[in-house]
Amino acid sequence: MDFPSIISQPEKTEGQRPVLRVVDTTDTYAKLILEPLEEGYGPTLGNPLRRVLLRSLPGLAVTWVRINNVPHEFTALPHIREDVLTFLQHVKGIRIRGLSGEGGRMHLAVHGPGQVCAGDIIAPAHMEIVNPEHYLATIESPEGSLEVEFNVEPGVGYLPAQQGQGLPIGTLAVDAIFSPVFKVNYLVEQSRIGQRLTYERLILEVWTDGTITPVEAVKKASQKLLDHFSIFTLAPQAAQTPGDGAVPIVQVPPEIYHMPVERLDLSTRTLNCLRRGGISKVGELLERTREQLMQIRNFGERSYEEVMQQLTAKGITIPAHLRKPDAPPPSPPRAETRPTPESDTPQSTAGPTPDPSA
Repeated sequence: MDFPSIISQPEKTEGQRPVLRVVDTTDTYAKLILEPLEEGYGPTLGNPLRRVLLRSLPGLAVTWVRINNVPHEFTALPHIREDVLTFLQHVKGIRIRGLSGEGGRMHLAVHGPGQVCAGDIIAPAHMEIVNPEHYLATIESPEGSLEVEFNVEPGVGYLPAQQGQGLPIGTLAVDAIFSPVFKVNYLVEQSRIGQRLTYERLILEVWTDGTITPVEAVKKASQKLLDHFSIFTLAPQAAQTPGDGAVPIVQVPPEIYHMPVERLDLSTRTLNCLRRGGISKVGELLERTREQLMQIRNFGERSYEEVMQQLTAKGITIPAHLRKPDAPPPSPPRAETRPTPESDTPQSTAGPTPDPSA
């Protein structure tokens, strides 16, 4: 009797990587699925992503406004349905996309009856209001008018309004909502591969205000997490230096640490030596001591000097454990000396002035 084979079904191999799928996306919503994940990795990835998405992405927001003929927030707005406090609440909903990352000023000048929306605001060229239909106020009389100056600043997260903090009279602070992401959900489900039910599926849903797409927001949040986690890759290797213990942690930016050694413009011989020693990134090179480099086969004094010269040429600080014991610490580049105005003035070639009393 033949029995169906149940052990021949595909199982996740050790080298199989999770696959990310974007199953639904618009300008303001996206649903992403990541699977298969090892058990426990669903919340490990979902929770920090959610926190960074909600609190750590930069954006632009209005921080204060000046309304014509309004000295403080309790002043009535003639011929306008809303009072000042209600108008300030509506201002918080203006969503601005920065094309250069810089702040600036926007202006509003409306006369006559009708609704006033965010699309009536005149913004500079490097700003774009993504919700022009957003309601601000209603002018109810032909004599009514509304003239407002908006101050826009870049920032992260949420900044509550701080009235009287060095602002002149007539300047009304506004609660600033910089974060472009206003809602994030993540769900961890069980995922099955073959007969194993211990894998996990991470479902991530992101809602944004339209100043950035949800997929781009996830990308930026992931990069921010990578930049922080990469700090732990700067930990010293297991090898110990003689005398003073482990190699000190190399404090370099992530983009320098992960730079391929090929970008140092080294000779083929030196580059092959570094590869032979398991060094493929600049950060891995900076973590080695001089003694460890000299132990690599065919890596001699000439190769060492070439590496030091190229690191210096790229503006990369050489750590103490990589320099020669008698080598002085690198000095900062000298500022260019320019002649003083006195030295530019031609000196007189005449002899000494004769003494009148002589």
